[in-house]
Amino acid sequence: AIDVYRGDQRPERHLGRYALYVAFFPQLLAGPIERAKRLLPQLSEQVEFNYYRATDGLKLMLWGFFQKMVIADNLAPLVDAVYHHPVQYEGAAVVVATFFFTFQIYCDFSGYSDIAIGAAQVVGFTTMDNFDRPYFSKSIQEFWRRWHISLSTWFRDYLYIPLGGNRVSTPRWYVNLFIVLVICGVWHGANWTFIFWGGLHRFYLVFSAFTRRARNKIHQALGLHRIPRLHNYLKGLITFFLICFAWIFFRANNISDALFIVSHLFMGWGD
Repeated sequence: AIDVYRGDQRPERHLGRYALYVAFFPQLLAGPIERAKRLLPQLSEQVEFNYYRATDGLKLMLWGFFQKMVIADNLAPLVDAVYHHPVQYEGAAVVVATFFFTFQIYCDFSGYSDIAIGAAQVVGFTTMDNFDRPYFSKSIQEFWRRWHISLSTWFRDYLYIPLGGNRVSTPRWYVNLFIVLVICGVWHGANWTFIFWGGLHRFYLVFSAFTRRARNKIHQALGLHRIPRLHNYLKGLITFFLICFAWIFFRANNISDALFIVSHLFMGWGD
């Protein structure tokens, strides 16, 4: 509706084709959230069976099922044991459970996306990639360009840019980031933990922008610009740890549990 209103997309007047777009089964649950501009034209094309396309799609589906059923579903009980009873754990157990959840949620989301993309490919449709090795990101901003791409770009195009994006005053830009990431948190569920998770990522982005000059001076002083590989490795490691820390609030049952887990991350290591 927004695309038609803006003049970016012609109205689809064929009821059956429109209904097929809305009900297109590979994107019903978690994505990829395919745009009408990409998917609707494909619904009008004549599709013929292609052996190589179908087998490649089945392989992608198999990889998605492996991520979901072998990795994510086997990590879930270990994560649940800690996060359902956080008062019984501290230190190493909490850290390990958080790292496990970091890969559980990725394999859950990415696995489903691969199944959906592969299923669409088998029946002759091309949908967008949804994950691009997000845990190899070197900044939080890069992480959001590589994590749940279809959702991130949806928020960018239909919320962030209409709010003014970064082409506004600095205080207003902070507000824009806050609105987008908080709504992104709400999209994941009606719980304060998701809102806090979105707000924490907003803080990461604002803090990064606010300290960019200072950090560049530190990098110059330490000579990291002369060792780009080491510099990139450190940026990637710091970004990964920040993402893992934020996942605590995403996974915790409530804010109290999340704060308890955070306060006990460094306890009990010497026992």
